[in-house]
Amino acid sequence: MTADPIVIHEIEELRRQINYHNYLYNTLDQPEISDYDFDLLFNRLKYLEAQYPELITPDSPTQRVGSKLSEKFRKVNHPAPILSLANGFGPQATMDWYDRVTRLDQRVAHTDFFLEPKLDGLTVVLTYDNGIFTLGATRGDGIVGEDITENLKTLPTIPLRIPLKPGIHVPDHIVFRGEVFITKTDFEKLNQEMEEKGLKAYLNPRNTAAGSLRQLDPAITAQRPLRLYLYQIVESSEPFPPSQEAILETIASYGLPVNPLWWKAASIGEAIEICEQQASTRHSWTYDTDGIVIKINDRQLYEDLGVVGKDPRGAIAYKYPGEEVETTLLDILVNVGRTGVLTPYAVLEPTPIGGVVVRQATLHNFDFIADKDIRVGDSVLLKRAGEVIPYIVAALSEKRDGFQVPYIPPTHCPSCGAPVEKDEGMVAWYCINASCPAQLSRNIEHFASRGAMDIAGLGEKIVLQLVDAGLIHSTADLYLLEESDLIGLEKFGPKKAQNLVEAIQASKSQTLPRMITALGIRGVGEVAAEKLNESFHDLDALSAATVDELMNVDGVGEIMAQDIHAWFTEIDNQQLLEAFREVGLWPASFPAPVQGARPLDGLSFVITGTLPSLSREQAEVLIKENGGKVIGSVSKKTAYLVLGENPGSKHNKALQLGVPILSEDGLKELITYLSQGK
Repeated sequence: MTADPIVIHEIEELRRQINYHNYLYNTLDQPEISDYDFDLLFNRLKYLEAQYPELITPDSPTQRVGSKLSEKFRKVNHPAPILSLANGFGPQATMDWYDRVTRLDQRVAHTDFFLEPKLDGLTVVLTYDNGIFTLGATRGDGIVGEDITENLKTLPTIPLRIPLKPGIHVPDHIVFRGEVFITKTDFEKLNQEMEEKGLKAYLNPRNTAAGSLRQLDPAITAQRPLRLYLYQIVESSEPFPPSQEAILETIASYGLPVNPLWWKAASIGEAIEICEQQASTRHSWTYDTDGIVIKINDRQLYEDLGVVGKDPRGAIAYKYPGEEVETTLLDILVNVGRTGVLTPYAVLEPTPIGGVVVRQATLHNFDFIADKDIRVGDSVLLKRAGEVIPYIVAALSEKRDGFQVPYIPPTHCPSCGAPVEKDEGMVAWYCINASCPAQLSRNIEHFASRGAMDIAGLGEKIVLQLVDAGLIHSTADLYLLEESDLIGLEKFGPKKAQNLVEAIQASKSQTLPRMITALGIRGVGEVAAEKLNESFHDLDALSAATVDELMNVDGVGEIMAQDIHAWFTEIDNQQLLEAFREVGLWPASFPAPVQGARPLDGLSFVITGTLPSLSREQAEVLIKENGGKVIGSVSKKTAYLVLGENPGSKHNKALQLGVPILSEDGLKELITYLSQGK
């Protein structure tokens, strides 16, 4: 069907209106029409494009979330280096920077400064050609980034075509730099949703934003509450605006999002004063920051000052030191970990610090309390390391009035009452009762964790529910749970109960290394579990091994060997193993090595994230059956990173080191390709 000019004009006008109203709603938060009226416009456009598919363009608002799945992200070269920033911790460091650049160019003494919040997000680079969004990339190493165009298209604040207002001239080619982030409120809502689904909460907004933009499926990215502020023009086919202030005004005039919060300072003294004034108010901002950027406003002067290393001389990040506040230590309590280790923590008078109210802080261990002479009732100095982890710096002994009570470490477990012991030369005390209730819940959490049996939906709160309800008394009891046992527990309906039972039963297919890791033997992690699997091949052989035989395993020293042997000779643990056998949980070892050349011989792989069709252990088996080696951490020697959904820090490490990245399909294709060559 050929479209007549009237239809073509209507489609173009619909796109213009939709883009404009998207800008008003998502960027300015100033909608002019109702959601209903917007939907009418959008649905009309979808209808017309369905009738005339030849008129669909990449910049159409209907194309924000396509069906295109990336097997891996293509590397792209940035048109100019995407530089980092030098840090200035406090007024003196900032003055030192100012003195250095002033000595280089006396014009600095007479310039003004532009200040912006330094957003704690993920840097992105956007390219527009003839007004159409053509490329979006991560910063990468500053020279080469990853092509995440399809994912960035899902952000409603990014226009697919600019300008949004008629009469605004846009260069034929222009490249912007900005920061993608998640607001504090949106992050809290997202974690609440994860909690309701029984899934693990995200760690922080920055990592969540970064992980969201590196999804292989743009539809997943579209579900995340990502926002964007642009603040720099990297390249343009026309001359740049003369100042940083003018750059922001220009970007905003195109209909692109910029941070409305900024300041101008006539001198470096005024700039520092602004930074100090914002030290307390910054916690009320809607997003996380890690300082304020002080930039020479004059663009030509900024460029003339040049670069030192990877940092422009014309700007500095004003960083705030970790805050310290005084509060009262109300009590010292003890947490019992999954291995029985007792860890003391401070109960504090609720104290605002760094934008949050802190009620507890770590005390590390009992020796720390004694060395610092920390007493219940003390006034103490509280600090947040990196504005994240609260800890006690010192007790303010000069403020004691005689009512403070020296702390006496417990001789028995606060959870079960069993005696506590300490290994010679170690600082940690631990409960010797393997059936300790506190250890039980944490043992189950560890058992179900991603690096162990990987039971989806079995998080901390659900484990506590199961233990408190008396439904489980050991990890083996998980495999006896039925849907009827779960229905009636808080937030458990039929579907959630079914999903959890199915996830538990599915974990029976996990491999022996996963099972060894899940047992929670002190000192035995994923790497040691792999080595033990290679040497003993089944649980019966491992449980019968002597200390000397265990010490013959690569990476197993005397202490670990003794801990492993002690675990398997403990009567309670022997009964647990028999219970596992009875419920059908007795995993087999990886297949014996195949003789002869195999396609992945000599190649090492790291797996991160959730793969589309293979479980983690299935991917490991696939790699090992074909001669490859699966390791736990990324290094320069890593041949490939196998990337799935929601990857962790291993993905960032691979990008930093230039390690090639494969999707699940890419791994299979590599095996096929190399098989043909061998």
